[in-house]
Amino acid sequence: MDFSVPVRVKPGASRARVGGRHDGPHGPALVVAVNAPPVDGRATEAARKALASALGVRPASVTLKLGAASRDKVFLVAGAPEALSAAVTELRDGG
Repeated sequence: MDFSVPVRVKPGASRARVGGRHDGPHGPALVVAVNAPPVDGRATEAARKALASALGVRPASVTLKLGAASRDKVFLVAGAPEALSAAVTELRDGG
């Protein structure tokens, strides 16, 4: 089963980081800062890989659902929804 994760991507960051909360158009979103520039989908791809790493899943398990040209995105993550929900909440809320 797939689990939806709203994400706010911050491209061109000085350091890559997954964590924090942004109240975006898709609800409370996980902040993903990446070094990649927002050009030709590079930031989206970097965010997809960073999200997979932070959640402990293979990059192939994370796909973009919404927001190809936006900083506010929704990714689908394949895996156990309960475990993914807990991991996203912990990363987003810092708890």
